[in-house]
Amino acid sequence: MNSQPPNDLPVYRLLTGKDDAAFCRSVSEALALGYQLYGSPAMTFNGTDTIVAQAILWGG
Repeated sequence: MNSQPPNDLPVYRLLTGKDDAAFCRSVSEALALGYQLYGSPAMTFNGTDTIVAQAILWGG
């Protein structure tokens, strides 16, 4: 088990973006690296797009 995330990434991250396949890929890639979901996702609407956020913690 690695005690630190790779590539100088922080232990805590908040991933945000438009609710699309690219956002889902970024969350999936973080999980594959060893991050774990932290808390519930959040959503808002900016008048055009649904914007989502998901906190993750290093669990590697």
